[in-house]
Amino acid sequence: MIERYLEKLLLEHLFQSKTVVLYGARQAGKTTLVNEVVRKLSRKSLVLNGDDADIRALFENPTAARFRPVISGYEIVVIDEAQRIQDAGLGIKLIHDNFRETQLIVTGSSSLELAAKIKEPMTGRKYEFYLFPCSFGELSKHYGFLQEKRDLEQRLIFGSYPDVVVNQGREKRILKELTSDYLYKDILAIGGIKKPALLEKIVKALALQVSNEVSFNEVAQICGSDHETVEKYIDLLEKAYIVFRLPGLSRNVRNEIKKGKKIYFYDNGIRNAILGNFLPLRSRVDTGALWENYLISERIKLTSNTEARPESFFWRTTQQQEIDYIEEAGGEFRVFEFKWNPGKTTAISKTFANAYPVKSFEVINPSNFHEFLSENDRI
Repeated sequence: MIERYLEKLLLEHLFQSKTVVLYGARQAGKTTLVNEVVRKLSRKSLVLNGDDADIRALFENPTAARFRPVISGYEIVVIDEAQRIQDAGLGIKLIHDNFRETQLIVTGSSSLELAAKIKEPMTGRKYEFYLFPCSFGELSKHYGFLQEKRDLEQRLIFGSYPDVVVNQGREKRILKELTSDYLYKDILAIGGIKKPALLEKIVKALALQVSNEVSFNEVAQICGSDHETVEKYIDLLEKAYIVFRLPGLSRNVRNEIKKGKKIYFYDNGIRNAILGNFLPLRSRVDTGALWENYLISERIKLTSNTEARPESFFWRTTQQQEIDYIEEAGGEFRVFEFKWNPGKTTAISKTFANAYPVKSFEVINPSNFHEFLSENDRI
């Protein structure tokens, strides 16, 4: 089994009088991770699955008395797929407040529903963590550093979902099923979307625009919709951990692009499955976009669960000066350019360097990307 870095972090935060909430896309490995954590603790545990009708019924009109015969005597209670439970927030609060010796762990594959249900009831009562598809560091530890570097093209094309990684030769089928089930069934049901064909058009438009600045108005025109609907659907895709936004940095320079944004996919394989394009890199025209999406999504995996998570941006001016990726922490900026060709070099924009306190500037390519994705390189 691939060991997840989040395992250690979860173990460190258990039994501190807080409910642990684990978010992440379906099939990212949440249930497997929680089961491994529970196994290592060797404590009496109970799993309540939100997919089961009797568990959902248990949370209807919840009271401490109703939970007591079910939960009493267990040291750990896991509520898996909690977003399926209609009144999850109140029920989780009752368990947390009335069974103080019990460690509650809650998982959910959509922050859209689960976060809304538990936000108010669980204020001050929870730790939140995010699980993504496997990271470069996790896979390097499992398969070996040299092998994972050799598999770089495999990751750029097929991504890093656990089921994809451990089933080489079946990647296309797994990704197509995952994309179909998750995008065009689950998300439609969760978001109450009435136009599945429009969602499909929007997702494909975003997949084609990876590494480019995204205009909601332009996407709306391409898809035959309007700005508000496009923004609503993209927000839904974000909350389902399919895509994320990278905002443009705009503070000091007069001709910086205002309110700019790029949109990336958490996983290259999902992006390529949406487009139906699994061609090898030598036959592609979007290698640069795949490289950029891979690096930024991997960096998000690396920093998301850190206490001092840096703010992330890209930067561009009306004169077409541009920086691929920027991290800000402590008032200082780390600046990165991404080049697929190791022979290509570039210099930092003098306009940017004169306007912002730059801590470092690095060009990331296939010969040094492992340093950018190292656990030791957290800002």
